[in-house]
Amino acid sequence: MLDFAVNVQGSGPPAWLRDRLAAALDGLGRYPSAAHDAAAREAVAARHGRRPDEVLVLAGSAEGFALLPALRPRLAAVVHPGFTEPEAALRAAGVPVVRVLTDEADGHRLRPGAVPAEADLVVVGNPANPTGVLYPAADVRALAAPGRVLLVDEAFADAVPGEPETLAGDRLPGLLVLRSLTKTWALAGLRAGYALGSPDLLARLAAPRPHWPVSTLALEAVIACSAPAAVAEGRAAAARLAAARAEQAARLAAVPGVTVLPGTAPYLLLCLPAGHGPRVRAALRADGIAVRRGDTFPGLGPDHVRVAVRPAEQVTRLVDALAGALVGVAA
Repeated sequence: MLDFAVNVQGSGPPAWLRDRLAAALDGLGRYPSAAHDAAAREAVAARHGRRPDEVLVLAGSAEGFALLPALRPRLAAVVHPGFTEPEAALRAAGVPVVRVLTDEADGHRLRPGAVPAEADLVVVGNPANPTGVLYPAADVRALAAPGRVLLVDEAFADAVPGEPETLAGDRLPGLLVLRSLTKTWALAGLRAGYALGSPDLLARLAAPRPHWPVSTLALEAVIACSAPAAVAEGRAAAARLAAARAEQAARLAAVPGVTVLPGTAPYLLLCLPAGHGPRVRAALRADGIAVRRGDTFPGLGPDHVRVAVRPAEQVTRLVDALAGALVGVAA
């Protein structure tokens, strides 16, 4: 199917990164070394203006979510609509979770005062997935509190030109920032990411990990993608992606019945005419187009769909299919 559902850019890593990973294959006969992990931490630290001991390399940022129960929170607050994996991991471990819902009527604005004071773990994505809303850094910082861990999922922050609201360089007490290389560098099959935070907090997070949790290739990817030349390439890609997003948003908004909600991310949240979402998704599926349904995200419903930013020729297929599915439907 034509894939608008998965937020990975491209079908594979760029040639230079593929070559770099291929060159590391000869090292697969040995377990990942402490020196290799240290080199990855040093590369990330230099990229974000941190110390190496403030970096924990992960087997994808999703590993960071799986490790959250190690922090032993008494009550976790998860901002929604948002990525559901952190909540799933916490609930599976028996951690009580309260959902803090943002409101579409005010643009899904983040309201720090809505988070219960007793929550000792707060999870928020920035930009949020699937709304694409980029919260002001000041509002995210306002979620920090004594005795509380604030986890900011910045899986898509490097796709926002200039990364204006990132907290990756902050040293707030209790702050954890998760980053992913999966989306920008098309490494979904490898799983590579990292956490940023104080050494003691990272040690608590990493306590239950097995030996050698991050593969040699993932460590090599982290080093390669944190190098200045790669960061510059990523920034250029983010600028191109932002332009493509604006064009895609305009084309989709011109389809009668489609509302494109405001956001800043490599995906767009659409609202379809009331009651028609499931039928439209079925029609798109029949046309060979995959989109991400919205009703599995807390706070959204069956008339919401998320679509990744894609090249113009692919957007044409989506626009035509949507227009055909919505013929005669009042917006």
